[in-house]
Amino acid sequence: MKKFYLTGQRTFGNRGCEAIVRSTALLLKKCFGEVTIFVPSDIICRDMKQWPDANNDGIIFVPIYHTFSSRLWGQVLRLPVNWLRQLEFPLPMPKKLKEQLESVDAVLSIGGDMYTYEGRYPVWIMAMDNYAMKLGKPVFLWCASVGPFEAEPSLIPLLKKHFSKMELLALRESTSKEYVSKTLDIKNSIRTSDPAFHLKKSKIDLSEFWPKHNPDNILGLNVSPLIERFASDNQEIITEVINFIRHVITENKLSILLISHVTPLGKSNVNNDHYYMSKIINALPDLNEKVCIINEGFNAEETKYAISKCRFFIGARTHATIAAISSGVPTISIAYSQKAKGLNMDIFGHNDYVLQTNLVSKESLVESLQKLIDQEEGIRKLLTQKIPYLQELTVAAMDRIADCLNKKNDLMQ
Repeated sequence: MKKFYLTGQRTFGNRGCEAIVRSTALLLKKCFGEVTIFVPSDIICRDMKQWPDANNDGIIFVPIYHTFSSRLWGQVLRLPVNWLRQLEFPLPMPKKLKEQLESVDAVLSIGGDMYTYEGRYPVWIMAMDNYAMKLGKPVFLWCASVGPFEAEPSLIPLLKKHFSKMELLALRESTSKEYVSKTLDIKNSIRTSDPAFHLKKSKIDLSEFWPKHNPDNILGLNVSPLIERFASDNQEIITEVINFIRHVITENKLSILLISHVTPLGKSNVNNDHYYMSKIINALPDLNEKVCIINEGFNAEETKYAISKCRFFIGARTHATIAAISSGVPTISIAYSQKAKGLNMDIFGHNDYVLQTNLVSKESLVESLQKLIDQEEGIRKLLTQKIPYLQELTVAAMDRIADCLNKKNDLMQ
């Protein structure tokens, strides 16, 4: 039985992270048969509640090594001292972590966008990958986005060195593949897609939160506090979304379901879609049968089921849009980074269905929705053709990992 460790994972509070882990487990089992997969967790009992039968898929939740010291080191690297950024994470490996890493056949470095630069340094995930490499374990970057890092050019040599030590980089958009190949000059990379295109749907009772008015014509809408960070100085995103909703109800005759995709599993309101979108619901008391919000607590598969029942979808969270697109739902991606652009370019060959965060307004949202309405039939037809191809790309990437492990085994015999 093969054993794997997933670095880059912390919590299922982000349903996108949960979607990646669930789908990766499915692909590992399909490729290798029965497997054991170590999944790091901030709070194990909460993640287990999201996936009660995880053990059936070979999942073993383990405590994450993301200490105060690693967070502090991340802050140290923000100092304008270039040579600091060339150092590896200077802390010892805990005994339990070492035992876990020594027991596995390979490490998959996941997380989707952990190796992109959005004002942060990938300190802890690099440390985990480095620990595994020092133990002689093959490390694979699994279905991730990479870059760009031009806002912090001093990081580029460090990352080039780090990526060159990996067995293989499987990159989930062609834009990341081009960046890694041309800008970072890394040869051991392939293009794949996001594993969440394989995510299953779990049926739930929609009646508790589904709009009662015009229930077969629902616009699913996901906006998140994260996009506020990328808004322009004069943007009032909540106000623009509220005005957009009123327009949709009046002019397009659609009802709206607000769908959260990142909701911390504790009681925190930090980076909480549901808390953020509750402000929208509270501002529209006169539309309570036409504008509703999904209940909290659903897991990734259950949330995807709700998204799949929408006629259209507009989303800020990447994996909320992947849940919609992979369900054949015409979708607008609200983008703050290259992820949405790369995804749309690979599927449609253009970015007509991408709305930049700093351009979000009532007018731009109305215009974007109208594109979906006008082109609904063509989009659905194209997605029917494209989704199997994207799924095949991740299967092929997993086969490449199997080939690498088989070659290593042959060399050791």
